[in-house]
Amino acid sequence: MRADRLLSLLMLLQSRGKMTAQTLAKELAVSERTIYRDIDALSLSGVPVYGEAGPEGGYALLDSYRTRLTGLSTDEVRALFMLSVPAPLADLGISERLKSALLKLSASLPARHSGDEMRVRQRFLLDSTSWHASTAPIAHLSTLQEAVWSDGMVEIVYLGPLAIETAQRVAAYALVAKNGEWYLVYQFAERMRIQPVRDLVSARLLEEAFTRDTKFDLVAFWQNVGEERQIWQSRFSAHVRIMPQALTFVAANLGSTATNQVDQAEKDDEGWYIMELGFPSLFEARDRLLALGYAVEVIAPLALRRSILDVAAQVVMRYTKNTLSTETTMLPEDRPARSSP
Repeated sequence: MRADRLLSLLMLLQSRGKMTAQTLAKELAVSERTIYRDIDALSLSGVPVYGEAGPEGGYALLDSYRTRLTGLSTDEVRALFMLSVPAPLADLGISERLKSALLKLSASLPARHSGDEMRVRQRFLLDSTSWHASTAPIAHLSTLQEAVWSDGMVEIVYLGPLAIETAQRVAAYALVAKNGEWYLVYQFAERMRIQPVRDLVSARLLEEAFTRDTKFDLVAFWQNVGEERQIWQSRFSAHVRIMPQALTFVAANLGSTATNQVDQAEKDDEGWYIMELGFPSLFEARDRLLALGYAVEVIAPLALRRSILDVAAQVVMRYTKNTLSTETTMLPEDRPARSSP
């Protein structure tokens, strides 16, 4: 453990130059006394580290000791420094290893690139999580990761129809992170399937292993899953008209199927845009279109129009009833003034 810390300390000094004991202690999550001992250990091992006292002091390495990594252009260096630690890698518990690798790379770069890391990190941030992503640890992820690395069989339990627990012995092929969610790619009954990791009741690594199909292409498989999902999500078709002022907003809120049609959308006699949108079901279409209020009107099918009208009527009835009830219980001085006819 100390050897890893000494190497990290050395890499910090190489990549950032002069640093105080307090800053080093914070970076390495140890005490300042430990930093002093580690500095002594580096000096005894022949590393030319020196210290300067005073407010502007700190520890640093002789320039002659700095290693050099050649062959990288300025644009390539900046591209490397755009790498951060995505949340999925943190979920897998390898964030510290990635940080260590980036630190070693930074320490090896020529002096002319010494300021590039901070410049890039203060100008670009790649956030792979959604705004509403859960911060709770994902259960069973470490078990599934071990199974994927070892081509191991896993017994998974998930909730099936009618909330009945279903157990299966599956071949754990891969883990895929999409929009902050993890999915297990597995083989069962000679078919490749996917299962959200968060939906698993349990996952137990078995002693037996499976023989991986050498022809399986994870990237191609996942792309095919996405294409099939788009087709499935467009099973229910709705013919709608959209208010011109709200076209961009509506398209952004209804996803790619609407966004792709914006440029080709036709207008009716009132200047409203006409579109054909796909949804997984009538109920999904009703809920999503209701949320857009009067900016969208359903032309067809009639069943969707009636369903939206029914829900809207219930909302009006509820709010009208509550408003009248509230007004009758208010004191005269609290009631809003009524305009004369």
